[in-house]
Amino acid sequence: VQDKAVLDAADVSAVSQLIVRERLSRDLGLWEQMHDCYHEDSVVRLSWISGSGPEFVRRSKDMAARNVKATHRLGQILVTLAGDRAIAQLGGVIDIPSKVRGIAVIFSSYVRFLFRAERREQVWRLSGFDVIYQRDEITPVIPGQTVSIEPQELKKFRPSYHLLAFCVMSAGFPVRDDLAGVDRPDLVDALTNEVYGWAGLIPPR
Repeated sequence: VQDKAVLDAADVSAVSQLIVRERLSRDLGLWEQMHDCYHEDSVVRLSWISGSGPEFVRRSKDMAARNVKATHRLGQILVTLAGDRAIAQLGGVIDIPSKVRGIAVIFSSYVRFLFRAERREQVWRLSGFDVIYQRDEITPVIPGQTVSIEPQELKKFRPSYHLLAFCVMSAGFPVRDDLAGVDRPDLVDALTNEVYGWAGLIPPR
């Protein structure tokens, strides 16, 4: 029993570090290191992309080259093991510097990250990356400045990520409207069931 506890702790640490390494690589533009975090057949489904992990890395690099540079604030990581598969979830904030009406701002999207990790040939890499959107906000970089976005400009976007969608579309990237968000509990339940079911697990209730 003790040996299993030690092995489990090592796996939890490996999966947690994998996620931190992937997100930090994204923030710092370490594209080869980020690529190494994903299996070739992995699936990434976010506001602006639905594709493989390697494609996500390529398009993240392209996005950074176009000066759309997000950074990530990560919460504590909860890892649930299931043999050679694992599910990890954590709260986080995606910060995206941008400009609105000539004013420098930060778009902040509050989310819950869901990662699927799989050990193949004794190495843990990511098999899936999904996000549950909660809310977002916009903050001027210089205190005292104000930014005005008309309500009708956000009407076509989902409430759980309307400012993020506005920001990403303003930068020329299309945004899906069928993502899991707190304004659509049915989509959240379906995604959570799918992700945990992939590992043969029942989602936490």
